[in-house]
Amino acid sequence: MMAAAVALPVGSGLTSAVCSALSVSRASVLRHRAALKATPRVVKTRAPSARALPEHERNEVLAHLRTPRFADQTPTEVFATLLDEGTYLCSIRTMYRILAAQGEVAERRRQRRHPVYQKPELLAVAPN
Repeated sequence: MMAAAVALPVGSGLTSAVCSALSVSRASVLRHRAALKATPRVVKTRAPSARALPEHERNEVLAHLRTPRFADQTPTEVFATLLDEGTYLCSIRTMYRILAAQGEVAERRRQRRHPVYQKPELLAVAPN
């Protein structure tokens, strides 16, 4: 029914009469017409920030984070250690972003797996 009301010519003046006869909201018909005319949105790709680290610096940060010396440390600890040694690569948040882009940010601790729990079932063995 909605398709019949939407298919009416726009300037014919029949939209209100057809909507009341079909028990369809006039606003819905107008919304459907607008949706048919609308063009799909074009998603613009964002240009990389001018402040973003170049690829070679990102690789250098990754190389530091992947060394056996820092393998079991968080980026916060790595940042503090390198800063004590006089080396500043990037901020802590940037280290986390670089690791997340590589899929290397995850919980490192062993997690307890809960066993499959059998729900108790009440069974009558005698009356009462």
